[in-house]
Amino acid sequence: MTEVFVEPEFTSAGYLDMELLRFTTAGSVDDGKSTLIGRLLYDSKSIFDDQYDAIKESSEKRGEEYVNLALLTDGLRAEREQGITIDVAYRYFATPKRKFIIADTPGHIQYTRNMVTGASTANLAIILIDARKGVIEQTCRHTIIASLLRIPHVVVCVNKMDLVEYKQEVFEGIRKDFEAFASHLEVTDLHFLPISALNGDNVVDRSTNMDWYQGPTLLSVLETTHISSDHNHTDGRFPVQYVIRPQSTEHHDYRGYAGRIAGGVFKPGDAVTVLPSGFTSRVKSVDSYSESLPEAFAPMSVTLTLEDEIDISRGDMIVGSCDVTPEVSQDLEIMVCWLNEKKLALNGKYTIKHTSREARCIVKDIQYKLNISNMERITDDNDVNMNDIARVTLRTTQPLVFDKYSRNRITGSVILIDEATNTTVGAGMIV
Repeated sequence: MTEVFVEPEFTSAGYLDMELLRFTTAGSVDDGKSTLIGRLLYDSKSIFDDQYDAIKESSEKRGEEYVNLALLTDGLRAEREQGITIDVAYRYFATPKRKFIIADTPGHIQYTRNMVTGASTANLAIILIDARKGVIEQTCRHTIIASLLRIPHVVVCVNKMDLVEYKQEVFEGIRKDFEAFASHLEVTDLHFLPISALNGDNVVDRSTNMDWYQGPTLLSVLETTHISSDHNHTDGRFPVQYVIRPQSTEHHDYRGYAGRIAGGVFKPGDAVTVLPSGFTSRVKSVDSYSESLPEAFAPMSVTLTLEDEIDISRGDMIVGSCDVTPEVSQDLEIMVCWLNEKKLALNGKYTIKHTSREARCIVKDIQYKLNISNMERITDDNDVNMNDIARVTLRTTQPLVFDKYSRNRITGSVILIDEATNTTVGAGMIV
């Protein structure tokens, strides 16, 4: 995966504390995903002059009449030669209001797995639609994947408005078609923008060619979308990654449990349960690297200490008091996106990773495959090949502590690993 870090113009201490928005782009081939990101970086002044000069020179060598901003993200040689996105390209930039990580994902159907990879941690998805083509099969496929992955916010950008003379009726027609399709999916926060990535209309600066559009620009949407409530702050979930025992004179009796909070809020005095053992205790302190905190919440990384000495190790989960307790089971059903050229094997044995716990599992049943174009279930075909999404039943060698993916994206997700090659072969959402 190609990664380029773009240094922001400001380097104050406040930069480290700025809110981070992860978003992904999706759309059909030639919808302008890479051009849009290039325009976003260029117009927000998030690239250096020499970077711009380099892509300008490259564009001239290719005989193009304009500076091809897509070259900022299409880093692979095959991508530049074909003018398409193949791998997931990550870009980092910041404005005075927020930090961003962009996952530019491919549009081809054979790269479905790449989109799932790039979108799995996203707060927001940008779905691009060519104004000349309208809602097509790839649009539906990418929106369904965004819905399956429970991406909370979706922005539909109707691109290439300059090629349809910036007509409002074209935009409104596409909007109506998309809303009719999306009404059958779980998409909660939906925005529509008419843009021209090539000319910069409504990307960072408001368009003078579309006076009929009174909404925000794309950058404004990215800067103001409310994401603090995207994490589950109701159910306390703390997967233990590491047990800290300093073995020093100053901290002779210190025993802390380090990890990243997956849900809820933890503070001293809270009653907690350790799963799968079932032992109970109370939080003694919530420690960061330099100080003790009055409370901590997802997705902060902290160390918890408990009032009682309990046998806790990596892979256990500290659960706070909540209305919904996680499930503890060796049997689970998942929607899996298959990532490997070697097809999913019924009764096949794999390593499964869930939060900080690792176990082995066997595929007990393949219930159905999902037709990504129309959400139909295919029950008469159990061959799950690369890029397929299927519902399968697993049996694990150790009990896992999990939630449904729809309730918590962290405790509801797993990955499957081939034991022979140590290759990640499947990404799963617990249903």
